[in-house]
Amino acid sequence: MKFSVLLPTRNRLELLKYAIETVIRQDYDDWEIIVSDNCSEEDVEGYIRSLNDARIKYYRTEKFVPVTENWNNALDKSTGDYVVMLGDDDCIMKGYFTKIRCMAEAHNNPDCIYTNALLYAYPGVMPDFPDGFLQPYGYASFFDSAKEPFLVAKEKALEMVKQSMNFKMLFTYNMQHSVISRKFIDSLKHKGPFFQSPYPDFYATNVTFLNAERILVCPEPLVTIGISPKSFGFYYANNREKEGIDFLKNQPEPEIFKRLQDIVLPGLTDRTSWLIAMETIRMNYPESGLQVNYDRYRYLQIVYTYGKYYNDRNLHLDTSASEARLAELKGLMRKQEKLVYGTFLTLAGNLSGLIPQGIRKKIVTNIMAAVNKTPQLDLKKSERKYKNILEVFEDTEPGKAKEESPNESP
Repeated sequence: MKFSVLLPTRNRLELLKYAIETVIRQDYDDWEIIVSDNCSEEDVEGYIRSLNDARIKYYRTEKFVPVTENWNNALDKSTGDYVVMLGDDDCIMKGYFTKIRCMAEAHNNPDCIYTNALLYAYPGVMPDFPDGFLQPYGYASFFDSAKEPFLVAKEKALEMVKQSMNFKMLFTYNMQHSVISRKFIDSLKHKGPFFQSPYPDFYATNVTFLNAERILVCPEPLVTIGISPKSFGFYYANNREKEGIDFLKNQPEPEIFKRLQDIVLPGLTDRTSWLIAMETIRMNYPESGLQVNYDRYRYLQIVYTYGKYYNDRNLHLDTSASEARLAELKGLMRKQEKLVYGTFLTLAGNLSGLIPQGIRKKIVTNIMAAVNKTPQLDLKKSERKYKNILEVFEDTEPGKAKEESPNESP
């Protein structure tokens, strides 16, 4: 069984080295790495050549292309029986290929193996955790009591996609969780590229759960997803979303944006990209009968935009940007939205200034958790400090990640 590790990269050679090293140090040899260099200014090709390993293949785009295009470039060059997408600031854990192969053979080669994961933040990335952290990341409910790999019922998988269409994230969409069968990928070619929309992982993961006949869930964390100073997660966590979008260089197709022009509202660009991914699925799979909950999308954008303005005001921050965005929002809100949401949120925003900051923060956190219906990752973090993700790889013993997350705080 041959595995393809897709490694799109751009100007992050130091991180890429760690990711590649975690593949080289595996106890299984039948793999290939497809490095798709998105027109980097660093000498990525020289580094790959220095490794002198025919299994590590290098390709370079002629210009800086959107992340979705680069992901498809990597996929098109791959030849493995199973494919995993790995960010250049991520890593696979010890024994990864051996465990995936054993699970695939034991369960008659499923379309997808969806594994649990760890989340590693580099030092200096997350404002509340300057030393970085390592913690469990898979928050899907099917991980809660699972001890052994199991197949997800088709009805359960479909329900999770329906909730994605309803802007409720019941499982993480990061592609690093999924090892996808080549046969399954090929079966979807008539619907276009496997990766589509500005958020290709939101699209591809949900398409997989929608269409796969057999999805095997592995409760053991077999990958670590990294958040580095040069990742979209860094920009998102530090309220620099516009820079994150520029980093991905992903813009929606004009046709789909025109289709949604009466739906889209200012707010989180992240949520609008989610909307476009779900709309793309709806268009590509009309036979599924899936519908996107446009009203809920708009509601979430309204709540966020009002909340951002009043939060900035209460904290005595510069409100020029959030005030301008709120004014834009009000110009696009429907009459009923203004009457119901606008009236309530304005009143709540004005009253919030009278509540002490600490209490107000807790209230806002609880409200947003209830509104978004997205599991909050309030999990135990490692006490050990890691300088980089390769140290995480070396510190984690195969087979122990599920029973005891590495160095958990008591």
